[in-house]
This record gives sequence, C-alpha cells and structure tokens, in this order.
Amino acid sequence: MHLDPSEEIPLAGGDVTEGVVRVGDTVRRPIGEHSDQVHVVLRHLEASGFDGAPRLLGVDDRGREILTFVDGEVAGRPWPSWVGDLERGRSVARLLRRLDDAMLDLGLPDGATAGPRPEGSPEPVGPAPTFLGHRDITPENTVFRDGAAVALIDFDLTRPSSRVDEVVNLLQWWGGWQAPEDRDPAFDGVDVARRGRALVDAYGLDAADRAWLVPASISTAERSWFSMRDRAGRLGGGWARMWDDGVGDAIRRRELWLRGAAETLGSALA
Repeated sequence: MHLDPSEEIPLAGGDVTEGVVRVGDTVRRPIGEHSDQVHVVLRHLEASGFDGAPRLLGVDDRGREILTFVDGEVAGRPWPSWVGDLERGRSVARLLRRLDDAMLDLGLPDGATAGPRPEGSPEPVGPAPTFLGHRDITPENTVFRDGAAVALIDFDLTRPSSRVDEVVNLLQWWGGWQAPEDRDPAFDGVDVARRGRALVDAYGLDAADRAWLVPASISTAERSWFSMRDRAGRLGGGWARMWDDGVGDAIRRRELWLRGAAETLGSALA
C-alpha cells in the first residue's frame, strides 16, 4: 500500500489515548505525564536488542512523540473470535516473558513511579516490584503476524512491577479472568482455569510466584476500582467515559468472581 509520507491517518487509541495517527512508517502520539518513563523503557528495549516493541524516534514539531509503526494484525472492538485461540494466547505469554526478561537489567530507575495511591486504595498484595512492566497487555495492544504475537505497543501504563503483576494482567485480558457476565464472547465455552494454567506455563512462572497469582489478581481488581475512579475524576476524557459506562461495576464483579473462584483457579495453577 502506498502511503503519502505527509498524510495523517487516525489510529484507534484504545479507551484513553486520543490523537494517535500514522504518518508514513511512523506513529505520532501525544506527550503526557507518563511519557518520560515510557521513553526510558523504549530506549532500553532498543539498546537491549528486544524486537517486540516500537522504536522511539524523537519528538515532532507539534510536540508529539514519534515511534516506528509496527505492522501486523491487531484486534479492534468488538474483539474477533481469534482472541480466544489458545495458541495465540500462549504466544502472547511467551512474548511477555521476553519483554520482562529484557527489562530486568534496567531495574527500577531513579524516579520510576506508579503515581500516588488513591485515597482509600489498599496496599498491593504480592512480590515487590523489581522492573518496569507493561501492565496493559490487551488485545488492542498486541500485534500478531501469522497468528503469533510479535510486538506489544502502547506503553503508557508502564510502572514498577513484578513478574506476578505482569502475569495477572495477562490473565485478565488473555485468560478470560473476568466475571462471566462481562467475559468477551471470544471466551465462550473456555475453561478459564485450565486456560490460565496454559498461559502461566507458556510464560514460565516459577512455583513461588504462581502461588501469588490468585491473591494478587483479587488485590489488583480491588485496587483498580479506586484507581479508575481517581483517573476519571482527575483526568476526565476516556477515563471518565469508561467510568460513566460502568467500568467500576465491572471491576467489582471481577473481584467478587475471583474471590468465589479462588480455590478452583489456584488448584489449576499449582
């Protein structure tokens, strides 16, 4: 396909980021409060030779970050049925493992932060953070070629993480670990406990960390309610739209389902 190098083609920016466009073989994204940390991550990944993320090329004359465009297949909404394909899910888990391995050497740079904890939000559960994780491994942020995950994009939610934190996020989006009434049709008929085990095996999480996955998933859901409410009120935009559309209620349903299914999920992972 011939592309005019000066033409701006709008790209879907997920639920929050607006103004994302493709210009030739690059992507232009607005700069935000998260951008400095994201740029540290992308520069490190390039230096380490990791090939599953966009390259940061600089900032354009309109103050937007310039990234390489990663060609491939990305899920839009409604999600295509292939999001529920187990082999695709395993490929996401393997890609995430490679990403996290690449991030270990950077560790937690000075100033690395997840931002202030919203009022009322409980302390997190699980191992202490040791690196900067992606933490937004949605189908919209995963690029596929020939049915296999090859890259993760949109690092805006990068923050101090453990391997457990990353796999909790993987299970939420690729394992179907949502309340049944909120689970995407792509996961219809899927045994989410067995699927979770398959993804965790593909990632290669050790036994000690596996024991944290269910309690950390419950903790993440509990804390997500407070963080989503905080962002909706503080940042507005897409965060406010999601909150008004009932995302807070869905998060509460997810927490309740996780608590009720904890024994089944934990047994499958052990």
